[in-house]
Amino acid sequence: MRKLARKNIFKTKPYMPGKPIEEVKRELGLKNVIKLASNENALPPSGKAVIAAGRAMFTANRYPDGGCFYLKKGLAKRFRVKPTNIIVGNGSDEIIVLALRAFLKSREEVIISKPTFLIYEVASQIAGAKIKFSPLKNFRYDIPKIASLITKKTKLIFIANPDNPTGTYVTGKEVDFLMRRIPKKTIVFFDEAYYEFAKGVKDYPNTMKYLGNKNVIITRSFSKAYSLAGLRVGYGFADSGTVDALNRVREPFNVNSPAQAGALAALKDKKHVEKTLKLVEDGKAYLYGELDSAGIKYIPSVTNFVLVRLGKNAKKIYKKLLKMGVIVREMSPWKLNSFIRVTIGTKIENHKFIRALKSII
Repeated sequence: MRKLARKNIFKTKPYMPGKPIEEVKRELGLKNVIKLASNENALPPSGKAVIAAGRAMFTANRYPDGGCFYLKKGLAKRFRVKPTNIIVGNGSDEIIVLALRAFLKSREEVIISKPTFLIYEVASQIAGAKIKFSPLKNFRYDIPKIASLITKKTKLIFIANPDNPTGTYVTGKEVDFLMRRIPKKTIVFFDEAYYEFAKGVKDYPNTMKYLGNKNVIITRSFSKAYSLAGLRVGYGFADSGTVDALNRVREPFNVNSPAQAGALAALKDKKHVEKTLKLVEDGKAYLYGELDSAGIKYIPSVTNFVLVRLGKNAKKIYKKLLKMGVIVREMSPWKLNSFIRVTIGTKIENHKFIRALKSII
């Protein structure tokens, strides 16, 4: 049956997520394992979100609200937009796929920085896009280079802000520079999955001011700051015409009932997010201090993870950490072979990682 499939999908390397805790326990016979690989929130979800999602299970025999009415209403109130400006997805990843499905035409181009979030490349290859890559410059998006790659055939430009896996960000001035050079038929897709961690940074951009333009899509997530990675809820902002086009290619019941209820309750629990941000800031300060004292280089991050440079032995160190019950992200899929990526964990998890790393180094 492989012969019947479209040829371009075999040029695509499937996205490989970080190893689950249970898998590592089974494979290595370990009892105590911590996971600092997938940029998840170290805190469990808000109690309010858990209760709301649990209550929604009592009506799980019915299909969910395909339009996510109440969640959109809550998001509209929080961000002062109309519900018609909001698209809700099965994770913000789905909105990436929907944008390509709705807007990309034959022989049109997509601009992607490299390395960045791998799903942009995977989804674009599957969609049959011609991809133009813009290398990062000093681990940051090179906005002038991206602008220079734009042609009449450019349909989508993906900007992860903050970026994954580097943890760096594009400034407000850089975004303004790019937007002044965007043709009317080109869409800029701002992926702000780590928005909550970076929004307090002085020159982090307010991309919402561009919502009046028809060529902007902004996505955010409940997976990170809101601790709901397992429920898979993402959302996006765009003009109503763009949202209408995205909804026309969306599956009818893409976000399940517990996910909608949990996300709405989580949105209202500001204290949980504040607690998360405090945990991350304290955790980063600790990791920076320990890495500095050990002479280990890293890329300063505005997210809940840190890219750590370990040199030519990075993959070996990753494997040794795994055997010690510490799961981090091995970076060869991004061609960052001398790095590992470490998610900020709880105080106990951060200390375990540092002890394990120092014992290996």
